[in-house]
Amino acid sequence: MDQQLLAKTFVELADNLVADFDLIDFLRLLTDRCVGMLDASAAGVLLADRDGKLRVMAASDEQVRLLELFQLQNAEGPCLDCFRTGAPVIIHDLTREIDRWPRFVTVAHRSGFGAVQALPMRLRDETVGALNLFRAAPGPFNPPATLIGQALADVATISLLQQRTVHRSTVLNEQLQTALNSRVLIEQAKGKLAERQSIDMEQAFSALRGYARAHNRRLADVARAFIDDSEPLAGLGS
Repeated sequence: MDQQLLAKTFVELADNLVADFDLIDFLRLLTDRCVGMLDASAAGVLLADRDGKLRVMAASDEQVRLLELFQLQNAEGPCLDCFRTGAPVIIHDLTREIDRWPRFVTVAHRSGFGAVQALPMRLRDETVGALNLFRAAPGPFNPPATLIGQALADVATISLLQQRTVHRSTVLNEQLQTALNSRVLIEQAKGKLAERQSIDMEQAFSALRGYARAHNRRLADVARAFIDDSEPLAGLGS
């Protein structure tokens, strides 16, 4: 494991929540680093909205995003169980859980995943979501990697909650609702860009994210401008 990258990631997750931070980009950083450093083929983040309903907020690739959506739509899977209990759910071989989550296991296997660990995003008795790490091959997870994955989830959770003061729940709910609205814009922009440039959805997201970072802009603002064709965005086909 790259120790320097690990240390840098902890600093980024702890210090990324500024006045105008981008929650979607923050969570995508979390999933990307989990895949890059830990024993995972893909990663996703589910967060609860103001009504306590889980939403897919970030995924390391399009395939796992769709799998996370399938979990939510069918109300079964390790990530939902993790959120409900506030405890890790670690499955070394998904095929052995076919009776527990028949629809999820079938789709996960079809998507190329053989193992998963869902780690709670929790501070004390409050669980706000789950960090989900998928692996292609079945078999035991590396215990140190699991500990680091939980530590990353914990740091991200603290960052998400650190702005809660007197109006704690209102602040986070508004923040998550804004992120949910941004997620819709980004998905629309991904689809439009993918169609326009004949690329896949993951490449479209990378292009939008790269443009936003290169121009020091919020990802949702770039997505809105691209959808509306309200300004020229060199390199994005508008």
